[in-house]
Amino acid sequence: MAMHDRNPGNVGVVPVETLQSMSGLAFLQAWRDGRLPAPPMGAALRFSLAEVEPGRAVFAGEPDARFFNPIGTVHGGEAATLLDSCMGRAVHSR
Repeated sequence: MAMHDRNPGNVGVVPVETLQSMSGLAFLQAWRDGRLPAPPMGAALRFSLAEVEPGRAVFAGEPDARFFNPIGTVHGGEAATLLDSCMGRAVHSR
C-alpha cells in the first residue's frame, strides 16, 4: 500500500532517541507499519516502504505527470531516489 493511500498526516522526522532505542530492522518495520512517521521525502514523491526484511527493502509508489521529463517518461531522478531509498534501507535493516 502506498503512503498516499495510508495516513498522509503521519509524516515527519523520528527523534534521535527513538532511533537509538531500536534496531535498524525494528525501526523500519515500525515505519512501514505506520507506528512511526514516514519521511517527508516519500510523501513528496508519493512512495513508501512496502516490505522490509534483513538485507531487503521494497518501496512502492505511483509517479504522476509531475515527475515526467520532457519526453513524457518518468525522470531518472525518481528512479535514482527509489534506488537510494531501497539500498540505504536494505543496509539499515542489517
